[in-house]
Amino acid sequence: MKILLVEDDKPTAALLAEALTAHRYTIDLATDGQTGLALATAWDFDLILLDVMIPKLDGLGLCRQLRAKGYQKPILLFTSKNSTADVISGFNAGADDYVTKPCEIPELIVRIRALLRRGETALAPALLTWGDLHLNPVSAEVIYQTHTLSLTPKEYSLLELFLRNPQRIFDRGAIIDRIWSIDDLPSEGAVTNLIKNLRQKLRAAGMTTEMLETVYGLGYRLKTPLPKTASGNPPEGEALGRRSQQGLASVNKVLDQFRDSFIERIASLERVEQALRMSLSQSHPSQSHPSQSHLSQALRQTACEDAHKLAGGLGMFGYEEGSRLARAIEHLLMGDRPLTPPEIANLSQRVMDLQKELAHPPKALTTLTKELLLPIQSRSVMVVSRDVTFTESLQAEAVTWGCQLERVPPGSAVQKIAQALPDLILLDCASDQGVAQDSEVSVALLETLANQFPALPMVIIAPESQGDRPTHLDETQPGKRRILQKPISVAQVFEAITQLTDTQFTERTEAAVHPESLDVQVDVQVDVRDAAKVMIVDDDSLMLEALKVLLQPQGFQVTVLEDPGQFWDVLRAIAPDVLLLDLEMPIFSGIDLCQAIRQDSTWKDLPILIVTAHTDIPSLRQVFAAGANDFVSKPIIRSELITRVLNQLDRASAVRSSLIPSCV
Repeated sequence: MKILLVEDDKPTAALLAEALTAHRYTIDLATDGQTGLALATAWDFDLILLDVMIPKLDGLGLCRQLRAKGYQKPILLFTSKNSTADVISGFNAGADDYVTKPCEIPELIVRIRALLRRGETALAPALLTWGDLHLNPVSAEVIYQTHTLSLTPKEYSLLELFLRNPQRIFDRGAIIDRIWSIDDLPSEGAVTNLIKNLRQKLRAAGMTTEMLETVYGLGYRLKTPLPKTASGNPPEGEALGRRSQQGLASVNKVLDQFRDSFIERIASLERVEQALRMSLSQSHPSQSHPSQSHLSQALRQTACEDAHKLAGGLGMFGYEEGSRLARAIEHLLMGDRPLTPPEIANLSQRVMDLQKELAHPPKALTTLTKELLLPIQSRSVMVVSRDVTFTESLQAEAVTWGCQLERVPPGSAVQKIAQALPDLILLDCASDQGVAQDSEVSVALLETLANQFPALPMVIIAPESQGDRPTHLDETQPGKRRILQKPISVAQVFEAITQLTDTQFTERTEAAVHPESLDVQVDVQVDVRDAAKVMIVDDDSLMLEALKVLLQPQGFQVTVLEDPGQFWDVLRAIAPDVLLLDLEMPIFSGIDLCQAIRQDSTWKDLPILIVTAHTDIPSLRQVFAAGANDFVSKPIIRSELITRVLNQLDRASAVRSSLIPSCV
């Protein structure tokens, strides 16, 4: 973890830096308040250790400015001013803790650890694990099975970074920012060597599975370890088979919804192919370019667009060969020059092969299914309900929404939840409607769960009768409780689950600070995707639905637009944080819209990603020349899509921070 130390006394700063480095923290030093403010707003620190008496901008002023700008990370004041009034002033300025000099180093380390734990969720594990690998953040020990690993501070920090962020891809620059100090920035080659050294030590300890995965063009991430049974061996297939069936069911639901659009697009290709064959049969054998009067330019253009959409969509549903054939057909139909007889024959053969390819289901798990089976931001939900049918309807959609559901009867709910803390409790009070005794039990259980597990979010399904609705929890903890009243759809249930599990409060609880209540303030960490609005523009309804399926379960607010002609009205109404544009659309292409946005002062800094099946160098040059920030290639890979969207959110946040004045 990375700490910003703001201290102007050189001996004290040197001692603290040495002690904290020995405990595996990365330290950056600022010797005055203005420098500290600039570093804190431009870089990502896990904690600020701040002296009060520093030049240019004192510690209290620095603390106030950071809190006024919405800075949420822990701030620990470290000062020789120890009167009650000084302590109160420190907390009023926004500090999380206050340590007076002189202070024993072990006490300071304990306070730092406590603050860092407070910044994590209440359910954060004491140990960071990956399979048989265990990292203890308190003792800084790393054990694989029975072997203790001897890691350098940088190797330890790198391993901890990936274990704390199992869903993120880090490029070399991000790794340097996280584990190197500003004064000791290495080349990107040092990151490659560090990862290689860590991999070697893990292999030397007996680890046979590679835990760090290289994602080409993006960086590195932590692989998902195989789940284990009680005997320690991977499951033989029953649970995995259920997940596969659920994933396939989710994909087939989307595929069935848009199957007619596939058929219509193939019919468009058939009409072009038939018109070309008719022209070929009526032409003279000596003609190298037969007359193609039966083929209008509008029909050819429509077929070209349909082939392009098929190339992008078929691959996501497992028809990889169909995607390749559609792309070849698209290339044949591009432009307006007449096709030669060999090209017409080639087109006829490819259309015929495409029809055969789509006549049978995909041969393997589709790309979209595999992506839905990846445990990215998977939420564990404990469903407390007597209604088996209701629970089964939720389980049928759970994979699509990135959730793992387990139903428990009300009688054993408290014990089950205590044994395996879920991410959220779904309490179905509506299943007891009409049974007075059971309704009383549900109300009592509701109060018990709220008291014993106050940190756990809870979605409560209330019966239709307004009188039975438990509104008191909805009023007292609106951020932790959500009440849904029947009749309710499955989608509405999962939307509530997504909002509660992905949203962390951005407000700080402000209270009048008195000597007897100095610990009232609550510090909260902000996930960059919380409430992030993603707008997607694509004239292909199938692609819009697929992108929505991939992004929405991750906590993004997704708005889709199929008609580019309505773009500006929707853009102003939504005010998105990230914009995804399809490259090729009628009326306005993605390039056209991107260029127009960059010329508008209101939206010129909006992050834009172009979604395209054309990833050749000339096409990408055109994308970036139009002002796009990045691109997403078709067929879509969810982990890449989410990483690229998150990267743009991170960069936009960093740009906004860098525009904040370093002093007032």
